[in-house]
Amino acid sequence: MIEDIKLLEERAELLKVIAHPIRLCIVRGLWRSGGCNVTHMQCCLEVPQSTVSQHLGKLRQAGIIEGERNGLEISYRLKNDHIKAILECLFGDSKLSKEKEA
Repeated sequence: MIEDIKLLEERAELLKVIAHPIRLCIVRGLWRSGGCNVTHMQCCLEVPQSTVSQHLGKLRQAGIIEGERNGLEISYRLKNDHIKAILECLFGDSKLSKEKEA
């Protein structure tokens, strides 16, 4: 039973981290695109780069995303399979709709 509680606490923490609308938008965008940089996110979200960076820091600290540096640019992508499964549940139909439109 103790192990179940620990697992539930870990999953609840992941949900708390993505519960903010900007962070949910970031992870949904990374899930749909496969990855992108801060500048692209800033343009899509229409918020200051510092705001995007703060939210990326929280997502990175929670182990949800990872960044890969290429020169001065860092490209972010999802790294947590549990989050990918959650996004599939939340937005799976809309992802298929986007693919059909393309």
